[in-house]
Amino acid sequence: MTGYLTFEIRRTLRDAKFLLFAVALPVGLYLLMADRFVDQGAPASYVMGGVAAFGAVKTALDVGARTAVERAIGWQRQLRLTPLSGGGYLLAKASVAMVVALPPVAGVSLVAALVSGVHLSPGGWALAVLGVWAGTVPFALLGLLIGQFATAQNLQAYQAAVVLVLSFVGGLFIPVSTFPQALATVAKVLPSYWLAQVGHATAPGGDSWQAALVLTVYALVLGAAVAFRYRRDTARA
Repeated sequence: MTGYLTFEIRRTLRDAKFLLFAVALPVGLYLLMADRFVDQGAPASYVMGGVAAFGAVKTALDVGARTAVERAIGWQRQLRLTPLSGGGYLLAKASVAMVVALPPVAGVSLVAALVSGVHLSPGGWALAVLGVWAGTVPFALLGLLIGQFATAQNLQAYQAAVVLVLSFVGGLFIPVSTFPQALATVAKVLPSYWLAQVGHATAPGGDSWQAALVLTVYALVLGAAVAFRYRRDTARA
């Protein structure tokens, strides 16, 4: 699995356009949103946390969901003929998704510090960067699950719909406290809401412990779902 993981990481890191877009999009959104929300009384660190979470979620989902293309071209079927186990394949894919989810989080945090003057303690920065990054695990697994259900033709529609719901309904951009009661209830069911809580924990009054627990449960459930779906596909093959 180590050899395959190294191959996948190198292949992904060679895609300079994808990596540039993965960082440039959330950084651009932060620059567009920061002044407006700060003027409305939100701390810049609060905005930073939400946008950094968005960057990590989108990137992890995009990488994981690419498995739909590999299924379509028969790459998964070929890998089943090698010594690489199904668990090794899925773990490698999730690991790559996590690797590329870190640059957008770090990029947004760096811009927030340099442009908006966000000042945090060392522990605060660790939570803002490493905490949000670690909380992205369920979304890497969700991307893999999407890749196991979607086809190469409808993959973009699946991705766009999932990112849209997770980002806006999950409260990455708009505080859930401003939602109608029914929508706020739905928001708190989504994993993106809890990742946003990790990102927002650096703002005054933030708390990330419950969010960490919920995200861990999501990771376990989604991991089991991905493994089940992959085994089912293997049995059909």
